[in-house]
Amino acid sequence: MRTRSAAIDTKDLRGAARLATDGVAGLTSLVEAMHERIAKLPGTPGALQGRTTGITGLVYRSVRGVTRLAGGTVEALLGLITPPLSGDTPAALPSPDREALVAALNGVLGDHLAATGNPLAIAMALRHGGQALPLQAPALAAWLQARAAPPPATVLVLLHGLCMNDLQWRRADGTPDLGTALAAPLGALPLYLHANTGLPIADNGHQFAALMQQLVAAWPVPVQRVVLIGHSMGGLIARSALHEAAGEAWAALCSDLVCLGSPHHGAPLEKAGYGVDLLLGATPGLARYTAPLARLGKLRSAGITDLRHGLQDAAGRARPLPTGPRCWAIAGTLDASLEPGATRGRARLAFSRLRGDGLVPVASALGQHSTVAQRLAFAPGHTVVLPATGHLALMHSPAVLQQLQAWLAPGPR
Repeated sequence: MRTRSAAIDTKDLRGAARLATDGVAGLTSLVEAMHERIAKLPGTPGALQGRTTGITGLVYRSVRGVTRLAGGTVEALLGLITPPLSGDTPAALPSPDREALVAALNGVLGDHLAATGNPLAIAMALRHGGQALPLQAPALAAWLQARAAPPPATVLVLLHGLCMNDLQWRRADGTPDLGTALAAPLGALPLYLHANTGLPIADNGHQFAALMQQLVAAWPVPVQRVVLIGHSMGGLIARSALHEAAGEAWAALCSDLVCLGSPHHGAPLEKAGYGVDLLLGATPGLARYTAPLARLGKLRSAGITDLRHGLQDAAGRARPLPTGPRCWAIAGTLDASLEPGATRGRARLAFSRLRGDGLVPVASALGQHSTVAQRLAFAPGHTVVLPATGHLALMHSPAVLQQLQAWLAPGPR
């Protein structure tokens, strides 16, 4: 028996209704599976015990039969999908598991959510501690004074990848995340992009450029340095934004762009939905909740499609690296060794580099290409390959932190 006393967030209610209306046969089974799992999340009002039964189960079975014929009705799903997605109060801090679920949904079909005006579509924001920064000058000054007095002159922004969100930079053991660990030596406050990764990379780049321009203009002290760190798609969004913002104040202040496992020349994300399935399980303990989304593996948002070939111009050529900041790249490989040995031939080593971090080949992450004109001009010493490091591990690897501390240390450029 399920009871619920907390009010449903009206935004989630409208978003769920619109998504349900867009559904087809088979969506009901997916929603029921999500409902069963997500309703068990800690902190969910009236947590569901066991499989959906009673009236709820009857409704699901009835709607499933109807949707095979006519696509279902909004009323049958409306009250059943929203409780897992609604918070306790509008001002409550975001639950990491709920944030991960919504981020995964946006990565898979975020372009559709945005195009249909669905309230579940993530609106781009710069966040700290899961809360969006106010970008009006007086409010931002007050916000910064409460967290970093005096306000730092260096702005450090970390950009997450496909199907992910800003909270997933956090380390499972509770130790400082990459941004926090880098902030002190840089004299910065770490900010984290929160974005709908199902949108085209160019659209996100455009939005991010506008957001950064607004941030720098509202910053209470003159900004002296901007550092961008992008994981996976986040690196491509940063590159796109810098290209779009050439000549703008914030772009001129950008001293460094770091790309962690970014697929500059694409990634095989579309093969059997493997990449999406991997990313849906990115949060420890969340896989049991996102497992139903594996049924969406054949869906391809514009963001996923863009990752097929990486960042390109209208003619299909690789877009060059920005000329202002120093550009750095770190690639991961699942193999423990980077050199051929007695039991490891060059063919095996080549396969290892192709497999890369399990999602992005080493060559793509380093901007290497068989065609000279397509290669990205990373300076000598500005790229590193880390052994025994998977795609998601690049966000939390101590080796990544150590390398970035050396690269980004204040001093002559």
